[in-house]
Amino acid sequence: MESLGLVDGPGIRAVVFLQGCHLRCKYCHNPDTWTPDGGEAVTPAALVKQLERFRPYYERSGGGVTFSGGEPLTQPVFLTQALRLCREAGIHTCLDTAGVGDGNYAEILRYTDLVLYDVKHHTLEGYQAMTGQPMAETLRFVEAVRQAGVPMWVRHVVVPGLTDGEAHLRALAGYIRTLPRVQRVELLGYHLLGVDKYRTMGLPYSLAGVPALSEERLRACQQLMDDCMKGALCK
Repeated sequence: MESLGLVDGPGIRAVVFLQGCHLRCKYCHNPDTWTPDGGEAVTPAALVKQLERFRPYYERSGGGVTFSGGEPLTQPVFLTQALRLCREAGIHTCLDTAGVGDGNYAEILRYTDLVLYDVKHHTLEGYQAMTGQPMAETLRFVEAVRQAGVPMWVRHVVVPGLTDGEAHLRALAGYIRTLPRVQRVELLGYHLLGVDKYRTMGLPYSLAGVPALSEERLRACQQLMDDCMKGALCK
């Protein structure tokens, strides 16, 4: 858990990282979260009791709690209970997700105030190549978000030579326009912070040799995306 997150939703937030993820994204920097074990066992009630200690920070900054991972949707029972208890405690809830879990999406979204949705790719083929999984499950999640009416912030990792081209970004913007209640689109620059984890775990790293995205290039990509999305974002 990170107690003072500043980039995972509005305001100052506690960020809870859950173990487990079905995707194997080429740029993943947390391969240690793929398996469901390796974390600290805790009950939803004990977790939320701990999270309530940071209430003054939430209230002063318009923040709250963000559930991240790994992929929090792979622990639907725990996640639902924790979100419900946060809602009952008056804590703003945010779900940082790629939208690929083990179901129960409608019940989870019932207690979710904001979705940070990680869009891996805008085409079926590109998604499969980027994540190693078909796109069908994340599309089911998007439909659940549409039905629930939960607002969404979209994120997308920009990788040199893979997802930083103008044609890709324009097509991505077109796809994002089809998503429900999008309030913000944020591009994230590919970095090399997780490479050493692959070495330590004895795992091959599929993007070996790909450089980190420069801040200058990221700003240019974000400007292009902002221009493409003008007039399309929800208030």
